Amino acid sequence: MKFSLMKRNILLVVVLLTQSILALAKEGMWIPSLLSAVYDDMKAAGLQLTEADLYDVNHSSLKDAIVLFDGGCTGEIVSDQGLLFTNHHCGFDQIQFHSSLEHDYLKDGFWAMNPGEELRCDGLTVMFIVRMDDVTSRMREGIQNGMSMTEIDAIISKNRKLVEEEYKQNNPKLGLQIKAFNYGNQYFAIVTKTYTDVRLVGAPPGDVGKFGGDTDNWVWPRHTGDFSVFRIYADQNNEPAAYSQNNVPFKPAHFLPVNIGVVKEGDYSMVYGFPGRTDHLLTSYSVDFITKKSNPMRIDFRDQSLAVLKEKMRSSDEIRIKYAAKQSGIANAWKKWQGQQIGLTNIDAVKLKQDFEKEYQQKANQKGNEAYAGLLGEIKTVVTDMEVKNLKSQAFVEFVYYGPELFNFAHQYRDLIENFDILKAKGNLQPAIDKLKTAAKLFYKDFDLSTEKAIYAALEPMYTLKYSTGITDSKMAIPVRDAAYVNARYDKSIFRDSTSLFKLLDKFSKSSAKKMSKDYFYKQAVTMFDEYNKNLRPGLSESQKRLDFLMQQYTEGMMKMFPADYWSDANSTLRITFGKVEGSEPRDGELYKFFTTSDGILAKNATKNPDFELNDRLQELFRKREYGQYAEGGELHVCYTGSNHTTGGNSGSPALNAKGELTGINFDRSWESTMSDIVYNPEICRNIMVDVRYVLWVIDVYANADYLLNEMKIVK
Repeated sequence: MKFSLMKRNILLVVVLLTQSILALAKEGMWIPSLLSAVYDDMKAAGLQLTEADLYDVNHSSLKDAIVLFDGGCTGEIVSDQGLLFTNHHCGFDQIQFHSSLEHDYLKDGFWAMNPGEELRCDGLTVMFIVRMDDVTSRMREGIQNGMSMTEIDAIISKNRKLVEEEYKQNNPKLGLQIKAFNYGNQYFAIVTKTYTDVRLVGAPPGDVGKFGGDTDNWVWPRHTGDFSVFRIYADQNNEPAAYSQNNVPFKPAHFLPVNIGVVKEGDYSMVYGFPGRTDHLLTSYSVDFITKKSNPMRIDFRDQSLAVLKEKMRSSDEIRIKYAAKQSGIANAWKKWQGQQIGLTNIDAVKLKQDFEKEYQQKANQKGNEAYAGLLGEIKTVVTDMEVKNLKSQAFVEFVYYGPELFNFAHQYRDLIENFDILKAKGNLQPAIDKLKTAAKLFYKDFDLSTEKAIYAALEPMYTLKYSTGITDSKMAIPVRDAAYVNARYDKSIFRDSTSLFKLLDKFSKSSAKKMSKDYFYKQAVTMFDEYNKNLRPGLSESQKRLDFLMQQYTEGMMKMFPADYWSDANSTLRITFGKVEGSEPRDGELYKFFTTSDGILAKNATKNPDFELNDRLQELFRKREYGQYAEGGELHVCYTGSNHTTGGNSGSPALNAKGELTGINFDRSWESTMSDIVYNPEICRNIMVDVRYVLWVIDVYANADYLLNEMKIVK
């Protein structure tokens, strides 16, 4: 009798959880300086590089070509002139910022045909890792069994200061991060170097970079050319420097060769980058909260705002440009959470966790493990007590930071209003006003009052009448505010447009501050932020510290009672994940090939779905099959999948072959794979990469920016 695919998946995950939790070599996000734990597995999988080729602090290595891009994505250096590839959605804010009705780079793309045309990107940074040192013994020095959370916190804080002082003394011009791994069972000192002069070199048209839109997001098969091109600049000594016309292209210690050869199923595949966050050690109590309460609430908020944005952005090119980056940011997590819900439910993740916890408890009850015996009960109590606070906190974030924008914007004027006399007495009043004016100009550049009102009408009653209580009720009917209700708040607000605000700021006085303090959005913002910052967040923070303290012991017990080569949850630090190029069988009867081609782009375009729009030039090139040197068997490969364990933050990461050559750019996971932040299933979890041959085809054949290829090392 054959098991169904679902039963096989569940059995496999049970084996993973109860025997070693995470022993499969393909699973995990490995710290580059500690690769010895899995290096033999990497070699067995096909890797042709040494450990020093991957990570070395004394000589150039692959790590020197990898950067943390804009604080939340990954990028890779592909030339000796500081040329950098990342995802289109990672560079989206910069592309949107430089776009206008006259220069619609979001729609038409952008290409600098020479260095003088590259666009300055203020505020954009790239960070290199100089070294990663294990400082666990130093950070935990003095900690003894039986110590309280307060005592341990004090020791960790003291030790942190000592370690920081030493590193800063030895590396005064470099950055330093000391980060906890595995809830504080391990610590690393990470030395960094950050460059701030980064310029936009190229971006494909939206028909390439966002092909598929929300329809295809987190979905396979995929046909998105999700890439953009930047360049790092440095001073004459190759050191970080503020933007200057005298700066020169950065000279990297290492850059990636670009391989345009055939990518075959079964090939070794590796992703090197900065994964943001995973939670694979969570208990069943936390997973139950996420799937039953947290995710549904956040999806509910974003359902409403995205419905408004969809209608508004299609009604006007001006609104489309203004809200493109905001919509993208809201939609990305929204669809991910939906896929995560499906995946975790299908494999019954809560039950899998519970099964492991039964084994954990049995071992903890044995002689020698008594220190871990009561942890699960304590964790359950803390998680349960935090639920209402967590929901209220998440609702606040969804409403204030991803909903109507005037609350958060108005709250930025609090210091000016409450400390008017102090600012004036110290001569700081005008500088404060000038700073707010500068920020306001950027804010109103991408603000549309009619869109703002529509979002408020949909989300404000959800927040006020339902979710701000922290208690969800799926049967509760929530009204949409009518026009009169909304207009009464916006039409009298000082913050509704730049004209009314700047009129007040230009002659700002004590009476102006009093008038601003009575504005609806300001008053409501003060109330909400005070509730969050004074009443909600402190208690939640203390509870979270208590939970992390318990999870540190729980994880320690796991490592002791279930010996294995453990990987640490992602925390935006440099990691390597490896697997192979392969398709999947996510559901019974569905078999996914590992690659897609431009033929699929034309097929999707034929459906007339607006997310699959295609400009005339692309259609012509695809129909004539003008693929240049980038074809394989007469086809132009667009995307491919692999069994690399990735998450958010890996966006833009290089997809590397066994020789460390660039074959693609990671940008997504399949919908079935989004559960991998909590439970990884090697049979169906797949990362999605844009084929580097498609990237170069767009640059070379479509955009005629082939001069960029001259500075790359292209191999087959």
